[in-house]
Amino acid sequence: MDDIELEKLLKDIESDRVERKESISDGDKIRQAICAFANDLPGHGKEGVLFIGVDDQGRPTGLEISDQLLQNLASMRSDGNILPIPTITVQKRRVGERDVAVVIVQPADAPPVRFKGTVWVRVGPRR
Repeated sequence: MDDIELEKLLKDIESDRVERKESISDGDKIRQAICAFANDLPGHGKEGVLFIGVDDQGRPTGLEISDQLLQNLASMRSDGNILPIPTITVQKRRVGERDVAVVIVQPADAPPVRFKGTVWVRVGPRR
């Protein structure tokens, strides 16, 4: 996903393809979002994007995007809570003058994807 598309998604409202989190303090909510994007209920066939370190309006919060934070996000994919294991990419990206973490989730080849046994989907901005 190129920078132009990411900027567009970040500036747009939350939708069935975009979610924003200020931090990773609630790992279960992040895993639910990953699961919902992987299930791709609307059938877009496009990636879902989770922005970490931005507020609800898409403004960077100043969260330090460290290697440890990126590793923690990446480990959520295969910690045994989300099955089948989704395909994700975790990146540190520059937005304006701040860094944010970006989790790009591919639609699953074999849905439904479950988090702790529950299927999560997105309808518009809601899980």
